[in-house]
Order: sequence, then C-alpha cells, then structure tokens
Amino acid sequence: MSSKLLLLFNNIALFSVIFFQLKPTIADSNNIVMRCIDEEREALLTFKQSLVDEHGVLSSWGREADKRDCCKWRGVHCSNTTGHVKVLNLLTSDEENARRKVLKGEISPALLELHDIRHLDLSNNHFSASPVPEFIGSLSKLSYINLIKSSDWFQVVAKLHSLKSLVLRSCALPPVNPSFIWHFNLSTSIQTLDLSDNNLPSSSVYPWLFNLSRNIIYLNLGSNSLRGSIPEAFQHMVSLKSLDLSDSELEGGIPKFFGKMCSLKELGLSENKLSGQFSQVIQNLSGGCVVNSLERLYLPYNDFTGPVPLLGGFSSLEALKLHFNRLNGTIDKSLSQLSKLESLSLDGNSFTGVISETFFSNMSNLQELFLADNSSTLKLSDDWVPPFQLKWLSLASCKMGPHFPKWLQTQNQLVHLHISNVGISDTIPDWFLDLSSKLSYLNLSNNHIKSKLPDLSLRFDGTRSGGTSIDINSNHFEGPIPPLPSNSPFLNLSKNKFSGSVTFLCSISENTWNFLDLSSNLLSGGLPDCWLHFDSLFVLNLANNRFSGKIPDSMGFLNNIRILNLHNNRLTGELPSSLRNCSQLRVLDLGKNTFFGEIPTWIGESLQNLIVLSLKSNKFHGNIPYQLCHLGFIQVLDLSLNIISGNIPKCFNNFSAMTYERCSNPTIGFGKYILVPPRTGYYYKYLVNLLLTWKGSENEYKSTLGLVKCLDLSSNKLGGAIPEEIMDLVGLIALNLSRNNLTGPITPKIGELTSLDFLDLSTNLFSGSIPSSLSQLSGLGVLDLSYNNLSGKIPLGTQLQSFNASVYAGNLELCGLPLANMYPDEESTPSPGTDDDSDTLEDEDDQLITLGFYVSSILGFFVGFWGVCGTLMLNRPWRHGYFNFLTGMKDWVYVIAAVNISKLQRKFRN
Repeated sequence: MSSKLLLLFNNIALFSVIFFQLKPTIADSNNIVMRCIDEEREALLTFKQSLVDEHGVLSSWGREADKRDCCKWRGVHCSNTTGHVKVLNLLTSDEENARRKVLKGEISPALLELHDIRHLDLSNNHFSASPVPEFIGSLSKLSYINLIKSSDWFQVVAKLHSLKSLVLRSCALPPVNPSFIWHFNLSTSIQTLDLSDNNLPSSSVYPWLFNLSRNIIYLNLGSNSLRGSIPEAFQHMVSLKSLDLSDSELEGGIPKFFGKMCSLKELGLSENKLSGQFSQVIQNLSGGCVVNSLERLYLPYNDFTGPVPLLGGFSSLEALKLHFNRLNGTIDKSLSQLSKLESLSLDGNSFTGVISETFFSNMSNLQELFLADNSSTLKLSDDWVPPFQLKWLSLASCKMGPHFPKWLQTQNQLVHLHISNVGISDTIPDWFLDLSSKLSYLNLSNNHIKSKLPDLSLRFDGTRSGGTSIDINSNHFEGPIPPLPSNSPFLNLSKNKFSGSVTFLCSISENTWNFLDLSSNLLSGGLPDCWLHFDSLFVLNLANNRFSGKIPDSMGFLNNIRILNLHNNRLTGELPSSLRNCSQLRVLDLGKNTFFGEIPTWIGESLQNLIVLSLKSNKFHGNIPYQLCHLGFIQVLDLSLNIISGNIPKCFNNFSAMTYERCSNPTIGFGKYILVPPRTGYYYKYLVNLLLTWKGSENEYKSTLGLVKCLDLSSNKLGGAIPEEIMDLVGLIALNLSRNNLTGPITPKIGELTSLDFLDLSTNLFSGSIPSSLSQLSGLGVLDLSYNNLSGKIPLGTQLQSFNASVYAGNLELCGLPLANMYPDEESTPSPGTDDDSDTLEDEDDQLITLGFYVSSILGFFVGFWGVCGTLMLNRPWRHGYFNFLTGMKDWVYVIAAVNISKLQRKFRN
C-alpha cells in the first residue's frame, strides 16, 4: 500500500492558478524596493541547504547584497501586493535533466514558513531516496495537483476502502480503462467526490461512479468530457444533495427522475448542449419531492427555449440561473412568489415586456439580479423603495433611461453595478457617486452621459481590497481627465471627449492597474516618461488621440504588457530599443503615425509572442528584416503604406499560425479574474479591436479578429517576385500586395491559398497569364488584378467571370469574359476562297443561325437538363451515378454558352 502511494505522489507537481511575473519596483535611482519578506527568504535558504545542487541551479539564491530580493530568484514568484511567496517552481527541464543538472537531497520542512504558497513544483529532480514528506499536507493553500503521469491513480484510490472524501480537481487525471474498473472491490463509503476539470470521458467515470451511488452526497463531475444524455443511473443516488455536471457535452433534456430525488438541493447543468422547452424542464422537476428541496438550479449556457412557466411551487429556491439560453416572452410574475430567492440570472435571452415594482414585491432576500442583454423595460417610480439590498446588479441593454434611476440611492451594499446601454442621457448626480464606497465594479458605458468627470481618486479611495474597476466608455464626458484611483484593476475611459495631456499619470507613484484604455478621445501632448511605475499593466490603449513626440524609453519597463496600442496619433521618431524588453506583447499597433527609420530587427528577435503587428501608414524604409520570420504566432502583419523596399523574405512560411486554416477563438484579448472579497469575483476579458483595410474600406474588427489571418504589404516599394513560400500560408484570409513594384508571373501555386477571401495584386508589374488555379478559390469574395502587364485568356470558371471587368483593367493584352475583348480564336476567320464566297457563306449561315435558333438551343438544353435531373431526384442510384458526369459537364456548357452569346452580341452590333 505505502509503495503505491509513494509511486503516486512521487509524480506530484503542485501549482496554483495564480501566476505573476514580477520585477522590483524602482523607487529612485539608488534604492530598490524589495517585495521579498525576510522570514520567507531565510526559509528558502534553509530549504536550499538541505539540497545537493551540484550544477548551481540555485546560484541566484543567496544573502549577498545583489541577491537579497528572493522574488527575483529562480523559480520564486511573489504577490505583487503582499510580497508573500506564491510560487516555488523548481521543475527541471528535459534538457537540464539530460545533462544531469538536477537537484538532489531532502525536502526541508522550512517550506512551512511559506504560509501563502499556492504552487509547488519540484518534479523532474532526484528525490527518489526520500519519501514524500508528511508536512506537505500542512501547506493548506496549495490549490493544484498534476497527476498526468500517474496512470495508477485509480488503483491507489480503489484500495482506500474507508475513504469518505476524495477531491482530485484539476489534476489532469489520465483516463481509466472501463473494463479495468470491474476488477476492484470499490469503496462505497465515499460521500464527497470531486473529479472536476480533468477532461475524463464518460467511460472512465460512470462505471466506477454508479458503484458508489447510495452513499454519495456531493458529486462534482464538471469540466470533463461527459457525452450523450444524462444517465438514468443517477436516480439511484438517493442521498445526493449536490450534483454538478457542468461544462461538458451532455445532450437532450432533463430526465423526470430528478423530480423524485428528495434530498437534492443543488443541480448544476450549465454549459452543456441540453435543449427543449423550458416548460418541460419545470414539468419534469415538479413531478415529485424535489420541488420542496431544490435550492439552487443552474442551467445557463444551454439551448432551452420558450417562456418561463409558473415557478411558485419551488418554495425553497434560492438561486435560479438561466442566462444565455434562448428563452423568450415576458418575465412571468410567478417569479415574484419565490420569496427565498437570493440570486436571479436571466442575462442573454430574448425576454420582452415591462418589469414593474410588483415583480419585486416579495423578493426581500434578493442579493443578485442579472437581467442584461434582453429587451425588457424597467418601469420603476422615482420614489420606489425596493424591499431588498442588492450586492450585484446587471441591467445592461435594458430600457431604463433617460435619468439615473433614483431607487439606486437605497442600495448601499452594491459591489457590482452594470448599467451600460440603458438609455441614460443625464449628468451624474452627486448621490450616485456616494454609492462608490463599496463598489468593486462600475460600468456606465454606451450611454449618453454628459458632463465633466469628478475626481475619481476621492470617490474610489482605495478602501476596498482589490480596488474598483471602472468602465465609462462611449459617453460624452469632456474636459481634462481627473485624478484616477491608483488601485483600480481596470479603467476604460475610451470614446469620450476628454482633452488635454495625461501628465497626471506621473503623479501616481504606485498603482495596481492591469487595464488602461484612454483611446478615441481628444488627448494631446507628449507621452509621459514615467512608465516604470506601471509594471502591472497588461493592456495600454492610447489610440485615436493627438499625442505627439517620441515614444519614451521608459515604456520598456512595461514588462507584463500584452497589448500596446498607439494607433492614429502624431507620434514620430524611431522606435526605442527599450521596447524589446516587452517580451510578453501579443498585440503591437503603431499604425497611422509618422515613425521613421528601418523596421527594427529586435521585433522579431525579442517579441516572438506577437499575434498582431501593425506598422501601417508610417515612414519606415529599408528592407523587411528576415528576423520578422521568427514571429511564429503572428496572424495579422500589416506593413502597408510605408516606404519599404527590397524583396519579400522567402522565410514568411515560418508564420506557423498562418499555415493552418482554423482558429479556435474568434477573438483576441487578454482576460483576468478579478477577486471581489471575501469569496467571489468576476472575469474580465479585454478584446482587441483593430482597423484593417478590407474590401476597399477601413473596418474595425473586434469580435471576429481571431478568425482573421492577414498579410498586408501594400503601398510600398517592394520588388522582385512573390516568393512561392508564401503559398504555404494556407490559412490566409487576406493577402494584399498591391501598389508595389513586384514582377514576374503570378505563381500557379496561388490556388493553394484555399482560405482566401481577399486578394489584391493590383498596380504592380506582374506579367504572363492568370494561373488557372486562381479559378479554384471558391471562397474568393474580393479580387483585384488591375494595372499589371498580364496577358492571355482569363481562365474559365464561374469564379473569375463573376467579378466586374474593373478588376482586370489596365492589362492591355488580357482577354476573355468579363472583358469586352474576346479570345482571338473566337473571332470569325475567312474560309478558303474569295471574299465573295466568304460573304455568301456568312449570309447562308445567317439564314440558318438566327437569334431564335440560339434561344431555342439554350431553352432546349435546360428543358432536357432538368428533365434528366427531375428523374434523378426520384432515383437515388441514378442520381449518384450521374452526379460526377453532370459536374464535369458544367464548365463545357459554360464555355459553349459564352462563345455563342459573344457571337450573337457581335452579330447584332453589326
């Protein structure tokens, strides 16, 4: 037994979901403020003394003056706010392991002094001579166990016959062979079982689970790969109080047996593929004793439809979450009979109608109300005093303007307030700002609020742990930006009319900002040179303002920055080399400024995580550096409207993200879970928006940017041929090489770019014929080959003939439809003999070949064609037999018709 456990836990890698990459905050030129706590430094050094470090793996650990900050030691990461060690990761890489650069010795109990540690990974080292220390179990805040290599985890668990509680959440458990399970006499004493977030298939869970069924009380199988309908065997779990099957791929409806589970208090089925009328769900649950016991019903992110029926019978219901389904109708008044209701979430459905005060008359216990993204109207009088005290309120996109709802004055417990796009066109009243004393999240965006913004640093004074996230974008605020609270994780003041400089940022010596968006305002002046104080920033968006001058060197201190957007300002100069330190960048948009110089090689050398790089509409010159080919994750590369010369690098096929067709995420953004003490929080995701020139105009892409794979090198001075290596980028959606000096033929391999929707090769020096492979790009929506030196026939096929003739203009030797000049072999040629003979023959031909002849021929063809097709529709074997034949006939018919119609046009013009 003990050997099994040792084998199991010898592979344990413990780490948390909280991970910070931090640098010390520089207070002045002489002093460094250390986050490291003395007691924890000494504990780590004691831990080091118990190890055998033959190769100096821990050489950065020490008491010397330049090593005293333990938060900078290898494998150690500290909290940005408290300084406590959160992570100790001494995982030895495979390369180090191969060179025997591993740690040995014993694991010291000095680690117990790391009271706040969440992540401990000592794997791939050599502690084989030592048992797993018992004190590991006293590190109570450790939150993750990785057992991906522990194929025998089930064998160990199966022998624990007295086990009552088993929590293996997020352990990367390997699947278990279902036939293997039956060989074990499994424990039936388990009352709590949590196997969530392991991606286990149904076959690894159900056979074992249903042997445990009678005594189990709490069961969490969420975030696994459960498929099919909900098994009937769950009905035998007569003691079950809480069941969570969320975030899987369950289908069908909710079985009737749930209605007879008299002990069931919580049923979580969110984020599945369940469907059907919601009234049927309620009918199934109302058929037994669960109607009296059920306290929490979670069904969001499914596909339930129809209105909400009467729910008054669920007298114990405290939480009802139905958001993001396809429910409709009015929000039935029967919900107001749920007097114990504390949380109601109906976001993202299609509810309509008016919600009045009577709806809430019995909801004195309500604390959370989510009605956002519906078409409901809240009609509540100014003097209404609600019977509840809300903590979370989300009414986004409901109708409730034009004034700020005065009933909010009574809600002095609010921590989360989201009232964006509700039609408010008022100024902010003083009483509204008084609500800020407890707010952790405030969203007033997409209204018509006008006035100057008050001093937010006074209203949101930092008394709340974690600060207040503020989103007031897309309103009519004006004047200078007032002082901002220093501890707000998220600040979005974009799309307003703020003016003046942002020098006030330099007065904020310490802050915990993660997201700062001041884009699309009227801000001016130079960029402040104090960014070393903002090393917590993940997103900085200053686009669409009037900033001028150079990018300050201190922006290189934004070590954690993921998104930097300075698009459409008046910035100039060369790009500072300090930006190479921003190695975490995913999006860098410097377009529409007046930057000059050569494109820095360090972009490709140091910013290899870039997904989007836009340098468009500047004054960059010189060649495209081959180092850009190191950007393996790049999906959008826009270097258009510069003065770049030379050839297109052949190594562009190293853009790995462009070499596959599909993308798993339609958006590009960065998210963060923001904690709202004491026990809850919210997830905020900042989505990148980017202006791309597409189909002749500049458009903003946000919700679908992740699907766009674009290479735009247009309006430069590039020469040479298109490298054939670019044809490896089969995921490209848009390729724009127009307005350059590119030469040579268009490669026949261009037909391999099967994902193309946009192709612009216009205004170059391309010669030769149009490759026939181009006609195979069935998804091509925009094409421009105009103003080159192309010649010969336009390849036949429905695709290339469907475009306007203008896309081929300026190629004087090009012929064929849709151009007016036809193929040379289509022109009438004289027959042997005299001119008179030719005229006679043509006259005879005219007598036989008339307009009616051609019309009749075409009509006859289609009558015969559909006669055959009609028969084939009724006979499956014939249909399959002729399918390929008819497909092959398509192009031939098209050519014959095109030639004959052209003859008719010439004949009747003459």
